Amino acid sequence: MSFLWAIIAGLIIGLLAKLVLPGRQPIPLWLTVLLGIVGAVVGNVLASAVGVRDTGGIDWIRHIFQIGIAAVLIAFVTPLWARRRA
Repeated sequence: MSFLWAIIAGLIIGLLAKLVLPGRQPIPLWLTVLLGIVGAVVGNVLASAVGVRDTGGIDWIRHIFQIGIAAVLIAFVTPLWARRRA
């Protein structure tokens, strides 16, 4: 069941990351989900290191870390993917 939640979280985080980036990112959905999953995992590790992984209420800072890291990954991978496809 946790595998399914990882895919769902990766999809949401990946799509939100694409939304905060300017312009269009012509990468496939499966790559968006994969980068969203990586962003979620790295964001959790970073939030744990900073000490804000689990707070009272909604963990906004952790989610910002996750989306931010996924956005950086998408911004880095998009030109590589476009160059590969050309």
